[in-house]
Amino acid sequence: MDLYEAIEKRRTIRIFKSGASEEQLRKIILAGTKAPSAVNRQPWEFIIVRDQKIINQLSEIKYQQTRKDPPKRAKGADAVEKLANAQKASFRNASIVAVCNIVEWERSVWLCIQNMSLAAVAEGLGSGIVLYWGEGKKDAGRALGLPEGYELTAILKIGEPGEEGYPRENNPYAERRPEFSWLHVDKFHEAGT
Repeated sequence: MDLYEAIEKRRTIRIFKSGASEEQLRKIILAGTKAPSAVNRQPWEFIIVRDQKIINQLSEIKYQQTRKDPPKRAKGADAVEKLANAQKASFRNASIVAVCNIVEWERSVWLCIQNMSLAAVAEGLGSGIVLYWGEGKKDAGRALGLPEGYELTAILKIGEPGEEGYPRENNPYAERRPEFSWLHVDKFHEAGT
């Protein structure tokens, strides 16, 4: 698959039919490790989570976090509960990879996660990123047994898509900005100036 095709096809998947094979997971993780990192530190560590008890803990932590600190787009208690339950359910049937980093080196790991997301597309799979923050991030790190000096960057869910994902156009969360509306030359210019 051409790189530009993979970029265009990549969507966030929230419903999975099945997880990735061991061979696919290893290829996807290896693709992640080819990403650049500051001073070539390669501050990433990966945990393939197979233990259903740990997966349940991670999904419950995300559920509770969403209920406690919902996104602004979730209007009202029913919408918050629906979103929290959907996030919890999104762990089902997926392969779960915890992408971790050396504390204070998180920024270098996001290029790795992007590589992994694109490699999943090249494998005919989908992926979805789960973020934790504050106490939820600490709780998820404890569930994963992270040692001192490491933290969870994100959970990457990978598997056979059970949905298409939201289209780039008419996304229910937000419209995409017009192409090149974000491009500036020499200096930042406000829209219309």
